[in-house]
Amino acid sequence: MKSEVKISVIMGVFNPAKKKLFYRAVKSIIKQNFKYWELIIYDDGSKEEYIKRIQQAAQLDERIIYIRNDQNHGLAYALNECINHASGNYIARMDDDDISKPDRLRKQYEFLETHPQYQWVGSNAELIDSQGVWGYQKMPEIPHEKDFLFNSPFIHPSVMFRKEILLQNGGYRCCKNYLYCEDYELFIRLYKNGGRGYNLQEPLLQYWEDYESHRKRTYKRRIREMKLRYHGFKELDILNRSTFYYVVKPLLVGAVPAPVHHYIRRKLKRQKKYKHNAYREKL
Repeated sequence: MKSEVKISVIMGVFNPAKKKLFYRAVKSIIKQNFKYWELIIYDDGSKEEYIKRIQQAAQLDERIIYIRNDQNHGLAYALNECINHASGNYIARMDDDDISKPDRLRKQYEFLETHPQYQWVGSNAELIDSQGVWGYQKMPEIPHEKDFLFNSPFIHPSVMFRKEILLQNGGYRCCKNYLYCEDYELFIRLYKNGGRGYNLQEPLLQYWEDYESHRKRTYKRRIREMKLRYHGFKELDILNRSTFYYVVKPLLVGAVPAPVHHYIRRKLKRQKKYKHNAYREKL
Protein backbone atom coordinates (compact mmCIF):
# COMPACT_ATOMS: atom_id res chain seq x y z
CA MET A 1 0.00 0.00 0.00
CA LYS A 2 1.13 3.56 -0.76
CA SER A 3 0.74 4.55 2.90
CA GLU A 4 3.36 1.98 3.88
CA VAL A 5 6.04 3.31 1.52
CA LYS A 6 8.89 4.95 3.41
CA ILE A 7 11.51 5.03 0.65
CA SER A 8 11.06 5.72 -3.05
CA VAL A 9 13.98 4.35 -5.05
CA ILE A 10 14.31 6.23 -8.35
CA MET A 11 15.96 4.87 -11.49
CA GLY A 12 16.14 6.52 -14.89
CA VAL A 13 16.67 4.00 -17.69
CA PHE A 14 17.58 4.52 -21.34
CA ASN A 15 18.36 1.62 -23.69
CA PRO A 16 19.76 -0.80 -21.05
CA ALA A 17 22.01 -2.81 -23.37
CA LYS A 18 23.37 -5.11 -20.66
CA LYS A 19 20.31 -7.10 -19.61
CA LYS A 20 22.11 -9.07 -16.89
CA LEU A 21 23.41 -5.91 -15.20
CA PHE A 22 20.02 -4.21 -15.39
CA TYR A 23 18.16 -7.16 -13.87
CA ARG A 24 20.81 -7.54 -11.19
CA ALA A 25 20.40 -3.88 -10.23
CA VAL A 26 16.61 -4.24 -9.94
CA LYS A 27 16.87 -7.48 -7.98
CA SER A 28 19.29 -5.87 -5.52
CA ILE A 29 16.43 -3.58 -4.46
CA ILE A 30 13.95 -6.45 -4.30
CA LYS A 31 16.34 -8.31 -1.97
CA GLN A 32 16.57 -5.44 0.55
CA ASN A 33 15.96 -6.40 4.18
CA PHE A 34 13.87 -3.22 4.50
CA LYS A 35 10.47 -3.86 2.90
CA TYR A 36 8.73 -0.47 2.92
CA TRP A 37 9.99 0.74 -0.44
CA GLU A 38 8.83 1.35 -3.98
CA LEU A 39 11.08 1.32 -7.03
CA ILE A 40 10.16 3.82 -9.73
CA ILE A 41 11.67 2.87 -13.08
CA TYR A 42 11.40 5.68 -15.61
CA ASP A 43 11.95 4.58 -19.22
CA ASP A 44 13.32 7.73 -20.83
CA GLY A 45 12.37 7.03 -24.44
CA SER A 46 14.21 3.73 -24.95
CA LYS A 47 14.15 2.12 -28.38
CA GLU A 48 11.55 -0.54 -29.15
CA GLU A 49 14.03 -3.39 -28.70
CA TYR A 50 14.58 -2.43 -25.04
CA ILE A 51 11.02 -1.63 -23.96
CA LYS A 52 10.02 -5.24 -23.29
CA ARG A 53 13.21 -5.79 -21.28
CA ILE A 54 12.38 -2.87 -19.00
CA GLN A 55 8.74 -3.89 -18.67
CA GLN A 56 9.72 -7.44 -17.71
CA ALA A 57 12.02 -6.12 -15.02
CA ALA A 58 9.20 -3.95 -13.69
CA GLN A 59 7.04 -7.07 -13.30
CA LEU A 60 9.50 -8.75 -10.92
CA ASP A 61 7.83 -7.20 -7.85
CA GLU A 62 4.49 -5.51 -7.17
CA ARG A 63 6.31 -2.62 -5.50
CA ILE A 64 7.90 -1.58 -8.80
CA ILE A 65 6.28 1.30 -10.68
CA TYR A 66 6.93 1.58 -14.42
CA ILE A 67 6.70 4.94 -16.19
CA ARG A 68 7.55 5.55 -19.83
CA ASN A 69 8.10 8.62 -21.98
CA ASP A 70 8.24 8.18 -25.76
CA GLN A 71 10.95 10.83 -26.08
CA ASN A 72 14.36 10.99 -24.45
CA HIS A 73 14.77 14.04 -22.21
CA GLY A 74 17.88 13.09 -20.22
CA LEU A 75 18.59 11.81 -16.74
CA ALA A 76 17.74 15.02 -14.84
CA TYR A 77 14.26 15.15 -16.37
CA ALA A 78 13.72 11.43 -15.71
CA LEU A 79 14.70 11.73 -12.04
CA ASN A 80 12.48 14.77 -11.53
CA GLU A 81 9.55 12.81 -12.95
CA CYS A 82 10.33 9.97 -10.55
CA ILE A 83 10.36 12.41 -7.63
CA ASN A 84 6.98 13.79 -8.72
CA HIS A 85 5.52 10.27 -8.58
CA ALA A 86 7.26 9.28 -5.33
CA SER A 87 5.18 8.30 -2.31
CA GLY A 88 8.00 7.98 0.23
CA ASN A 89 9.44 10.70 2.43
CA TYR A 90 12.90 9.51 1.41
CA ILE A 91 14.31 9.34 -2.11
CA ALA A 92 17.06 6.81 -2.80
CA ARG A 93 19.03 6.94 -6.04
CA MET A 94 19.87 3.86 -8.02
CA ASP A 95 21.51 3.33 -11.41
CA ASP A 96 20.67 0.47 -13.76
CA ASP A 97 24.13 -1.12 -13.59
CA ASP A 98 24.97 -0.88 -9.88
CA ILE A 99 24.16 -3.19 -6.97
CA SER A 100 22.76 -2.13 -3.60
CA LYS A 101 23.87 -4.28 -0.67
CA PRO A 102 20.90 -5.98 1.11
CA ASP A 103 21.07 -3.67 4.13
CA ARG A 104 21.59 -0.40 2.24
CA LEU A 105 18.08 1.03 2.51
CA ARG A 106 17.63 -0.01 6.14
CA LYS A 107 20.91 1.52 7.31
CA GLN A 108 20.40 4.78 5.44
CA TYR A 109 16.79 5.04 6.63
CA GLU A 110 17.82 4.48 10.25
CA PHE A 111 20.58 7.07 9.93
CA LEU A 112 18.31 9.81 8.59
CA GLU A 113 15.64 8.98 11.15
CA THR A 114 18.14 9.55 13.98
CA HIS A 115 20.26 12.39 12.51
CA PRO A 116 17.97 15.32 11.66
CA GLN A 117 20.96 17.61 11.08
CA TYR A 118 21.64 15.87 7.74
CA GLN A 119 19.41 16.07 4.68
CA TRP A 120 20.93 13.13 2.80
CA VAL A 121 23.29 10.22 3.34
CA GLY A 122 25.59 8.34 0.99
CA SER A 123 28.22 5.66 1.51
CA ASN A 124 31.52 4.23 0.37
CA ALA A 125 31.43 1.77 -2.54
CA GLU A 126 33.09 -1.28 -3.99
CA LEU A 127 34.10 -0.80 -7.62
CA ILE A 128 33.05 -3.63 -9.92
CA ASP A 129 33.29 -4.70 -13.55
CA SER A 130 32.61 -7.94 -15.42
CA GLN A 131 35.33 -9.67 -13.40
CA GLY A 132 33.84 -8.71 -10.01
CA VAL A 133 35.10 -6.35 -7.29
CA TRP A 134 38.36 -4.68 -8.31
CA GLY A 135 38.61 -1.58 -6.11
CA TYR A 136 37.29 0.48 -3.22
CA GLN A 137 36.00 4.06 -3.25
CA LYS A 138 36.22 5.78 0.14
CA MET A 139 34.30 9.02 0.55
CA PRO A 140 34.74 11.80 3.14
CA GLU A 141 32.58 11.04 6.16
CA ILE A 142 31.36 14.61 6.76
CA PRO A 143 32.04 16.54 3.55
CA HIS A 144 32.77 20.25 3.70
CA GLU A 145 32.94 22.79 0.88
CA LYS A 146 36.63 22.10 0.22
CA ASP A 147 35.79 18.45 -0.46
CA PHE A 148 34.10 19.53 -3.70
CA LEU A 149 37.44 20.57 -5.18
CA PHE A 150 38.78 17.20 -6.32
CA ASN A 151 35.49 15.51 -7.19
CA SER A 152 31.94 15.35 -5.92
CA PRO A 153 32.18 14.11 -2.30
CA PHE A 154 29.13 11.89 -2.81
CA ILE A 155 28.59 8.84 -5.02
CA HIS A 156 25.29 9.76 -6.59
CA PRO A 157 23.66 6.28 -6.80
CA SER A 158 24.63 5.59 -3.18
CA VAL A 159 22.65 8.54 -1.80
CA MET A 160 19.31 8.69 0.01
CA PHE A 161 17.69 12.14 0.33
CA ARG A 162 14.91 13.57 2.40
CA LYS A 163 12.35 14.29 -0.31
CA GLU A 164 11.62 17.73 1.10
CA ILE A 165 15.18 18.97 0.48
CA LEU A 166 14.87 18.07 -3.21
CA LEU A 167 11.46 19.72 -3.54
CA GLN A 168 12.60 22.85 -1.71
CA ASN A 169 15.57 23.24 -4.07
CA GLY A 170 13.79 22.50 -7.33
CA GLY A 171 15.17 18.99 -7.90
CA TYR A 172 17.65 18.34 -10.68
CA ARG A 173 18.50 21.04 -13.21
CA CYS A 174 17.40 20.08 -16.74
CA CYS A 175 20.03 22.06 -18.58
CA LYS A 176 22.47 21.08 -21.35
CA ASN A 177 25.19 22.94 -19.47
CA TYR A 178 25.03 20.29 -16.73
CA LEU A 179 24.61 17.21 -18.96
CA TYR A 180 26.25 14.23 -17.18
CA CYS A 181 27.18 16.57 -14.29
CA GLU A 182 23.65 16.83 -12.82
CA ASP A 183 24.59 15.26 -9.50
CA TYR A 184 27.68 17.43 -8.97
CA GLU A 185 25.61 20.55 -9.67
CA LEU A 186 22.84 19.39 -7.33
CA PHE A 187 25.16 18.77 -4.38
CA ILE A 188 26.91 22.13 -4.89
CA ARG A 189 23.53 23.89 -4.96
CA LEU A 190 22.31 22.06 -1.86
CA TYR A 191 25.45 23.01 0.06
CA LYS A 192 25.19 26.62 -1.08
CA ASN A 193 21.62 26.69 0.29
CA GLY A 194 22.63 25.28 3.67
CA GLY A 195 22.01 21.56 3.13
CA ARG A 196 24.45 18.99 4.49
CA GLY A 197 25.13 15.34 3.78
CA TYR A 198 26.97 12.45 5.40
CA ASN A 199 28.69 9.32 4.07
CA LEU A 200 28.39 6.07 5.99
CA GLN A 201 31.88 4.58 6.12
CA GLU A 202 31.00 1.22 4.67
CA PRO A 203 30.37 0.04 1.10
CA LEU A 204 26.58 -0.15 0.78
CA LEU A 205 26.83 -0.02 -3.02
CA GLN A 206 28.74 -1.86 -5.71
CA TYR A 207 29.48 0.75 -8.37
CA TRP A 208 30.03 -0.34 -11.98
CA GLU A 209 33.18 1.15 -13.48
CA ASP A 210 35.11 -0.37 -16.38
CA TYR A 211 37.21 0.87 -19.29
CA GLU A 212 34.08 1.82 -21.21
CA SER A 213 33.09 4.13 -18.34
CA HIS A 214 36.27 6.19 -18.86
CA ARG A 215 35.97 6.16 -22.66
CA LYS A 216 32.50 7.75 -22.47
CA ARG A 217 33.87 10.84 -20.70
CA THR A 218 34.22 12.96 -23.83
CA TYR A 219 36.07 16.26 -23.98
CA LYS A 220 32.78 18.15 -24.39
CA ARG A 221 31.62 16.61 -21.13
CA ARG A 222 34.87 17.66 -19.46
CA ILE A 223 34.43 21.22 -20.70
CA ARG A 224 30.94 21.32 -19.19
CA GLU A 225 32.34 20.05 -15.90
CA MET A 226 35.07 22.70 -15.96
CA LYS A 227 32.47 25.46 -16.36
CA LEU A 228 30.36 23.97 -13.58
CA ARG A 229 33.39 23.85 -11.29
CA TYR A 230 34.21 27.50 -11.96
CA HIS A 231 30.70 28.76 -11.16
CA GLY A 232 30.13 26.22 -8.39
CA PHE A 233 33.37 27.02 -6.57
CA LYS A 234 32.46 30.70 -6.71
CA GLU A 235 29.08 29.90 -5.17
CA LEU A 236 30.76 27.93 -2.38
CA ASP A 237 33.40 30.67 -1.91
CA ILE A 238 36.28 28.26 -2.48
CA LEU A 239 37.59 29.72 -5.75
CA ASN A 240 40.98 31.40 -5.53
CA ARG A 241 44.46 31.17 -7.04
CA SER A 242 45.38 28.10 -5.04
CA THR A 243 42.24 26.20 -6.07
CA PHE A 244 42.05 27.21 -9.75
CA TYR A 245 43.91 24.01 -10.69
CA TYR A 246 40.80 22.05 -9.67
CA VAL A 247 38.70 24.08 -12.13
CA VAL A 248 40.76 22.90 -15.10
CA LYS A 249 41.37 19.42 -13.66
CA PRO A 250 38.80 17.74 -15.99
CA LEU A 251 40.70 19.01 -19.04
CA LEU A 252 44.06 17.93 -17.64
CA VAL A 253 42.75 14.45 -16.87
CA GLY A 254 41.13 14.31 -20.30
CA ALA A 255 44.52 14.88 -21.92
CA VAL A 256 45.66 11.52 -20.54
CA PRO A 257 44.79 8.65 -22.93
CA ALA A 258 41.82 6.64 -21.63
CA PRO A 259 43.75 3.35 -21.34
CA VAL A 260 46.47 5.04 -19.25
CA HIS A 261 43.94 6.82 -17.05
CA HIS A 262 42.02 3.59 -16.55
CA TYR A 263 45.20 1.70 -15.61
CA ILE A 264 46.30 4.34 -13.07
CA ARG A 265 42.87 4.56 -11.46
CA ARG A 266 42.56 0.78 -11.14
CA LYS A 267 45.99 0.58 -9.53
CA LEU A 268 45.17 3.29 -6.96
CA LYS A 269 41.69 1.97 -6.15
CA ARG A 270 42.94 -1.61 -5.92
CA GLN A 271 45.37 -0.48 -3.21
CA LYS A 272 42.43 1.04 -1.29
CA LYS A 273 40.57 -2.25 -1.68
CA TYR A 274 43.40 -4.13 -0.02
CA LYS A 275 43.60 -1.57 2.80
CA HIS A 276 39.85 -1.90 3.33
CA ASN A 277 40.06 -5.71 3.47
CA ALA A 278 42.97 -5.52 5.92
CA TYR A 279 40.95 -3.20 8.15
CA ARG A 280 37.93 -5.56 8.11
CA GLU A 281 40.13 -8.49 9.11
CA LYS A 282 41.22 -6.60 12.24
CA LEU A 283 37.62 -6.11 13.38
